[in-house]
Amino acid sequence: MKIMTEHSGENILYVKTFGGFSLSYQGRLITGSVKSRESQFVYLMQLLLHERARGVSRDRLEEVLFGDRDIEDIRHATRSVIYNAKKKLRAAGLPDVNYILQREGVYYWTDEILVSEDAEEFEQLCQEAEAEGDPTQRLGRYLDACYHYTGEFLPAHVGVLWVSQEARRYQGLFCSCVKKTVQLLREGQNFLQMEELGLYAAKINPLSDWETVTMEALVSLGRYEDARRFYDDTVELYFQELGLRPSDQMMALFRKLGSQMEHQYGALDDIQMRLSEEEEETPGGYLCSYPVFQGIYRMVERMMERGGQSIYLMLCIVVDDRGREIKDEQVLAELTGRLGDAVRNSVRRTDAVSKYGKGQYLVLLVNTTLEDCSIVQERINHQFISGFLKTGVQYYVNSVICFPDKKDMVLGQRK
Repeated sequence: MKIMTEHSGENILYVKTFGGFSLSYQGRLITGSVKSRESQFVYLMQLLLHERARGVSRDRLEEVLFGDRDIEDIRHATRSVIYNAKKKLRAAGLPDVNYILQREGVYYWTDEILVSEDAEEFEQLCQEAEAEGDPTQRLGRYLDACYHYTGEFLPAHVGVLWVSQEARRYQGLFCSCVKKTVQLLREGQNFLQMEELGLYAAKINPLSDWETVTMEALVSLGRYEDARRFYDDTVELYFQELGLRPSDQMMALFRKLGSQMEHQYGALDDIQMRLSEEEEETPGGYLCSYPVFQGIYRMVERMMERGGQSIYLMLCIVVDDRGREIKDEQVLAELTGRLGDAVRNSVRRTDAVSKYGKGQYLVLLVNTTLEDCSIVQERINHQFISGFLKTGVQYYVNSVICFPDKKDMVLGQRK
């Protein structure tokens, strides 16, 4: 299919629906500028142009234009909106034709003016890619389809039922398209394009775990340091935005990264230097990502088999003055950062600290006692609670030698 661009034909009305809405004709913007206001003209054109093949019934159009508003003569009001829309289109330079036709109670866009809608072209590209038999041609068409999806369908109007339904449908098509494209790229070992597609998909459809595509590509390309940095950035992003730990797929890629990392031969002293922290006297506990914390914990479990140490795992959670979860995202983000500083500065350098989710931190307390855990809590309370009298920290503590199904012991909550 030939994609029509704004330079490929003069008498074409271009409709942008992905990532926003705009209409343009012969290089002139009809609607969609930053200063343009939402209006019934916009609602009319969005629905009419998107549904131009099958048309829009009178009842459906009236519902979209006026909703539950009490209109004395809704048919007259609808005719007025259509009349004013025709005047606006004519004033914008479109040929003087009957733009909106009515047949048997259904409204249609005229066939006299061609329309190029990005959503329709995206769907056609997906269909063509699916039907293509040649693997190379199929990959090219899938890539075209993926990059033709430039954002959510009419994002400013997702509260409208028909818009939200179409937005979900197009997002599902995009996800399916990306997965099939990734599979073809993986089979062809084209990891550079796979990396680019992963970055693009994560930008267009954020917080949907597309980072695993980029991570896989980086690991497959042997760019281990880039992969490690990308992983850390992704974990931080998901913690900040959703309070989530990395997905199982992301964790699997991280383990694969660790198993595949290779270094040049070097002297032991040089290797040891690279393994050490950059700063010799970093204050507070050892702050690390969750996967690193998990690795430390598992190593400690093995060390416990030989005995001789008392180690506790502590979970710290920000709560309100009634011990409930804090819902306000902005407040929770601020308190999460404050709690992290308080926790890290309240434990020893030999203790490991990791953010577990929004308002949550894990601490691995090495060579300590249950009484010492209470002392650590008092330190955290002293640093955290000052200035936040309506918040507190809830603590859960388990001995590392406890069985996983043993019930947590709540040591205390301070408000």
